[in-house]
Amino acid sequence: MNEKVWNTAEIKNNKSYGCYILVLKLNEGKNIQIGKLGKFYFEKGVYFYVGSAKGGFSKRVTRYFKRRKKRWHIDYLLDEAEVIGIFLFDKYIDEEALAEKMSLLYRTPIRKFGATDSKSFSHLFKREGPRGRGAV
Repeated sequence: MNEKVWNTAEIKNNKSYGCYILVLKLNEGKNIQIGKLGKFYFEKGVYFYVGSAKGGFSKRVTRYFKRRKKRWHIDYLLDEAEVIGIFLFDKYIDEEALAEKMSLLYRTPIRKFGATDSKSFSHLFKREGPRGRGAV
């Protein structure tokens, strides 16, 4: 897999597309309303969100670093969590396959988070410690 952790200046100039993992940190446990999906308790800790940037990384990923209208499930969590990292994957890595791999390594705390239009159980994962080899 070709992955790279980018800084925001590099992302703004990146015209390629593919999928990504957004790494988030929640400093305290709290109840958060996630749009129409419902209200959920999020434990303190590190979360991974798998998404796709079919229109390009610069357009999709940079929105996470500025004020934004709430459109996707992740937007509600971002009001409470801090982005601490991003992994970008080239167009040859499938978003659903990446989410499936993440589900083998990490717990999926909310069914259908970021995945209402896909076959995946969830696109949000909670780090609790490795469940398999190669865990972050």
